[in-house]
Amino acid sequence: MNPLVPKPTTGRGALVELVVIVALAIGLALLIQAFLVKPYQIPSPSMEPTLDVGQRVLVDRVSYHFSDPQIGDIVVFHPPEGAVNGAECGVPESEHPGAPCPESTPEEADTNFIKRIVAGPGDRLSIRNGHPVVNGVMAEEDFINPCRNGGTCNLPKPITIPPNEYFMMGDNRGSSDDSRFWGPVPRDWIIGEARLTYWPPDRIGFL
Repeated sequence: MNPLVPKPTTGRGALVELVVIVALAIGLALLIQAFLVKPYQIPSPSMEPTLDVGQRVLVDRVSYHFSDPQIGDIVVFHPPEGAVNGAECGVPESEHPGAPCPESTPEEADTNFIKRIVAGPGDRLSIRNGHPVVNGVMAEEDFINPCRNGGTCNLPKPITIPPNEYFMMGDNRGSSDDSRFWGPVPRDWIIGEARLTYWPPDRIGFL
């Protein structure tokens, strides 16, 4: 049996082959980002000290098709339009004094946010010293930056998270524009869970 020998190609044939390979590689990369894993760059300090501005993470877009998001997950999602229009809650502040925003505005924004899930559907939630109190139990969170912004750190009147919605907070509790101000987020607006940080090199690791 004769060994396989690479087939000679003309200059034009080699160029066509190269173009096809590049096109296939780009198409595969786009498919991976669209359906499997998507890179994301941290745009603000709201998740410090867990994630710094400019740090890059890989977002798993598959798992939530088979299981529910969990408290503690760091997720990338589309916020409500109220989150990009001056932290607007879907309910007037006069109707929820001393409580987190109980309902978001109905429109989905085009931008991406990254936060941590602190409460899920049906949970009773209030805020004490920047920590979520879920169903009467205050979360133990030694990984957050302390909250020192007065009223937004203490919202003692509880709300109930609506069905199929999730309450998001940044780890930098005193400097995070999050669900306290613009309400819970529908599950359908969650893009995926941030699983791995890959840049800068000294921060590589699982979240």
